[in-house]
Amino acid sequence: MANLSDFKAQMIGGGARANQFRVDLSFPNFVTAGTLVGINAQFMCKAAQLPQSTIDNTPVFYRGRQVNFAGERTFAPWTVSVYNDTTFAVRNALERWSDGIMNHTATNGRTNPGDYQVDLLVTQLDRNGAAIKSYTFRDAYPTVISPIQLDYETNNVIEMFDVEWTYNYWTSNTTGAGSGFGVNVAVDTPIGTFPLPF
Repeated sequence: MANLSDFKAQMIGGGARANQFRVDLSFPNFVTAGTLVGINAQFMCKAAQLPQSTIDNTPVFYRGRQVNFAGERTFAPWTVSVYNDTTFAVRNALERWSDGIMNHTATNGRTNPGDYQVDLLVTQLDRNGAAIKSYTFRDAYPTVISPIQLDYETNNVIEMFDVEWTYNYWTSNTTGAGSGFGVNVAVDTPIGTFPLPF
């Protein structure tokens, strides 16, 4: 019969924690001070997600019976929640990015995807700050910058807003480009300590 000690032994590293992560935002070259804002965003990004993985189903009927085949992979939009400080640095940079894609006052904008699409990164950290899992969102750009609600009755709250990103696909340290990401996790056994295979 399993006991608590067996369970704890299987919870490697004390378990992955949802509050231990880092978001790395890159900005296109035309966004002023994009590199500095990207550093600021590592602290201002309050929430994000490790992305969903979906393979659509292709049903085919044979003599009244549904037979399922793997379809195409689809990628859901990615959302990040951002704290807003009094400089509006992250929001201003995102608004300049959005304006560069489609001008707010006219219908012109950049037409070459390489000019406005960048790679974004979210990294799961362990409790000592070491990277244990990473996802890269390829060819990403912001499609929704949410409103910030203003209210006289809102006290003791720092403003936040959400950003929804569209991208072509994601890769992780275990799939596609970027495989072989180093993970410093080991298992103790009666005959020694061994690194986990990832």
